[in-house]
Amino acid sequence: MSTACYDVPVHNPNQIWQTDNILFKELPTLAFQIAFTTTISRFFFFIYKPFHQSQLISQISTGIFLIQVLSRIPNVFDFIFPGSGVINIDVVTHAGVVYYAFLTGLEMNLDTILHVKKKPATIAILGFIFPMVMGPALYTLHRNVYGNGEKYPLEEGRMNAYVMWTLVLTVTGFPVVVHALTELKLLYTRLGKIALTTAMISDTYAWILFTLVVPFSINGTRAIYSVLSTVIFVFICIYVARPIIVKVIDRKTEKDEWDDNQLLFVVMGIFVCAYITDTLGTHGIVGAFVYGLILPHSKFADMVTSTTDDFGGAFLVPLYFSGSGMRLSCSIIFQQPNWPLTLMVIILLCVLKILSTLFATFFFGMRNRDGFALGIILNTKGAVALMMLNTAWDKSILSVPTYSVLTVAVLLMTIVVPPIINIIYKPRKHFEQTKLKTIQKLRLDAELRILACVHNTRQATGIISLIESFNATRLSPIHVFSLYLVELTGRAGALVAAYLEKPSGQPGAQNLTKSQEELERINNSFEAFGEAYDAVRVQTLNVVSDYETIHEDVFNSANEKHTSLIILPFHKQLSSEGVLKTTSIAYRDINLNVMQGAPCSVGIFVDRDIGPLPKMKFCICVIFVGGPDDREALAIAWRMAGHPGTRLSVVRMLLFDKAAEVDTPSHAEPQGILSVEMDNDKQKDLDDEYVNFFRLIGVNNNDSISYSEVDVHSVEDITSVLNAIEKFGYNLYIVGQGNHRNSQVFSNLLEWCDCLELGVLGDMLASENFGLRSSVLVVQQYGYGGLISGKQSNHVTANNNGFETLA
Repeated sequence: MSTACYDVPVHNPNQIWQTDNILFKELPTLAFQIAFTTTISRFFFFIYKPFHQSQLISQISTGIFLIQVLSRIPNVFDFIFPGSGVINIDVVTHAGVVYYAFLTGLEMNLDTILHVKKKPATIAILGFIFPMVMGPALYTLHRNVYGNGEKYPLEEGRMNAYVMWTLVLTVTGFPVVVHALTELKLLYTRLGKIALTTAMISDTYAWILFTLVVPFSINGTRAIYSVLSTVIFVFICIYVARPIIVKVIDRKTEKDEWDDNQLLFVVMGIFVCAYITDTLGTHGIVGAFVYGLILPHSKFADMVTSTTDDFGGAFLVPLYFSGSGMRLSCSIIFQQPNWPLTLMVIILLCVLKILSTLFATFFFGMRNRDGFALGIILNTKGAVALMMLNTAWDKSILSVPTYSVLTVAVLLMTIVVPPIINIIYKPRKHFEQTKLKTIQKLRLDAELRILACVHNTRQATGIISLIESFNATRLSPIHVFSLYLVELTGRAGALVAAYLEKPSGQPGAQNLTKSQEELERINNSFEAFGEAYDAVRVQTLNVVSDYETIHEDVFNSANEKHTSLIILPFHKQLSSEGVLKTTSIAYRDINLNVMQGAPCSVGIFVDRDIGPLPKMKFCICVIFVGGPDDREALAIAWRMAGHPGTRLSVVRMLLFDKAAEVDTPSHAEPQGILSVEMDNDKQKDLDDEYVNFFRLIGVNNNDSISYSEVDVHSVEDITSVLNAIEKFGYNLYIVGQGNHRNSQVFSNLLEWCDCLELGVLGDMLASENFGLRSSVLVVQQYGYGGLISGKQSNHVTANNNGFETLA
């Protein structure tokens, strides 16, 4: 391997800085290099985002772009990366990788690692077998295939190359796995939970091998002293220093005594530990990783990550991994005559971990598809593999061709994971299209499964009161899955995803993050609800995801739990003045996204302090106009009517004259108009059939249920009806969202709605113009397509025969 030498002149030899004035020459160059590299990295990340690629791939792509494109323009490249600044940027990049190792340790749960369960530990250990056994054989094949070129000869020392080659193949990148599972919406599935734990254990084993083996590759037999001293250091950190550090940090965190100066001393501990392990002869990143591993992983870790991630993760880390891309030379692979065989070696390197995982999962009875998917996920490489490769490069263990072959294999393993898993599971398209996921079609003796989505404890309290009114009995029990939605923000998202669960007995568990505290309160509220009723089962779940795509996690949870109803909180809450005020506009976007593609019926709950369900006189009103959503609303209210003390009033609006005009698009073809007319007639028949059935079975057999009809001829009549109903003082209104009513008057009113997700009636009832103090539940029935923003939401998709189809 050739060695690059830089002619860096030394100025002011008697000064502490052995260069020229740093502030005027060195610092501006370094700042420009950081800004330029970061900008290019963000550009690549934006391009790769639709393909669910991690930031690691965009950072390496930055290095490939710099060396393959900009290096062809010498003046530009020398201006950005002058020879005099190479040493400076090398120092900064190593500081960045030390910080990255610290974050990796901070993201891992030491309690899970120390008390690992049999299944993930076995899969992780067996996942090493094929790479360790077949790795040396493939390395030998690589040497025979590539030959010994004159320009780029292979390494002379085979034993050290064997070791590094095998180590790289056994690694699993835990942070990259978390990112991939989150992007693919598989983090909270059964496969995702197994993959998350197994990846954490596998990554830990990789760090152990890195600590034990790499020193021997560098220093030979003398490394035994380095390894022993490093093991003693790690033991002291975990069993001696950790309890003391945790006790001090927890006390200061509990009293909220942290400031920026004190946090600076904690961050400096990263470099102190890195210096210790580097002095011991291992590597600086080992000390940083161990330091992150022993720190408390609750509120304190959340604070440290949010405070330092912008600088360390956004500026320092991209420089280091872009350097990996600059070292990569893909052209070397294709410049030798046996390059097709070299590509075959690269592909074989990619399948070893998959075969090893398949072998392990076979003994646990997992399906082949799940075993293959788990092998693909665990085959994901990350920062540790690149650190090993860069260490091997710096110590001249691997030659340029071997380094390039291994790096290409690592990148290929990491890049192909998201698209392959997406093809296998298709998380957005695997919902079963059936109308049975509705309350109307659910048998009375069947278990009602509800997914209750909440963002805070107050919403949980209101939704619990609503679910309480569903009248759970032993004949018709209710299973509630409370889903706490947490926004994924930056690198801290992986930390939250790994630790957002009920606190364990590990040190530091009492100082919870805000998300953990909220989850604990929500969990306690739902557990108390479940304990109060024998026919109610509850289970609290959580989702950490970006708000733009968190609705896909809701879909997956509802589909996996086979729920019939998703309850969403309205994005406004009742203030102390008795006015609905916006909590977060992002909550509204989530509700709209859920309604557009939910795998079951959906209800949006406008809580005007419904309070605990009283034992007597809980009054519900259903305003029935027509359409599938109104039938679903009536089905829900009918279930509630069975609760002791509940009174149900159903008011049906009969449309006449202008109000009865069918809404047909002016630009529609005759066939389209006919389809709308036919659908309107069909919906009326279905409405009459269900209402008559309700009156026969419900009204005639229950004195607490009443039914009435009102005539509506114009828009003014709708307002008058609502004002008249308001005087009765109902506790809860249940209305349909209004899909497929095909009514001209409601289509015109829809244009004036402030909240399209509530529909016309829901928007009116939630409006302050009516002065209502009643809560509102707006229902959308599954099976007729999701909510479509705008006037077209009242139309149905029709086929060539004029009959409705499921969208």
